[in-house]
Amino acid sequence: MADPRISHIELDEATIIWRNADIEQERRIAIFDLIEENTFKPLRPFEAGHTGPYRLRLSVEDGRLALAVSDEDATLLETIILGLGRFRRPIKDYFAICDSYYQAIRRATAQEIETIDMARRGVHNGAAELLLERFEGKIETDFATARRLFTLICVLHIRG
Repeated sequence: MADPRISHIELDEATIIWRNADIEQERRIAIFDLIEENTFKPLRPFEAGHTGPYRLRLSVEDGRLALAVSDEDATLLETIILGLGRFRRPIKDYFAICDSYYQAIRRATAQEIETIDMARRGVHNGAAELLLERFEGKIETDFATARRLFTLICVLHIRG
């Protein structure tokens, strides 16, 4: 029976140079939510009979995102490489808005926090749409999964 979802996700810890408590919390929530509910169907492995669930390892190699897709036994099925050029601006914008958000929740009014959070969601949603475009012909997934994966891609880009 087909089970096209991610059952385990790992980030390349060597790629992550630095993260603070706020970012660590975002990472934990994104991974928890992703494992709880996601749709993830890498097309080539699926068509070859590997119908899930999948293990996924994210890393950045030579400025490109590498998604290593394995089966439940950790046998590598394929590595999908995506150029990150089109993500540079959304990642930068997301970091800037998140920084403002984290500062705001410590000392701003509820209305100011809500305004910043709306902007943060807008950038996040736009980046998820871009990720869905980049996955076309490689991976079928849903919007919520793409949003959570974008959060994890951002974690891989933290430089301190």
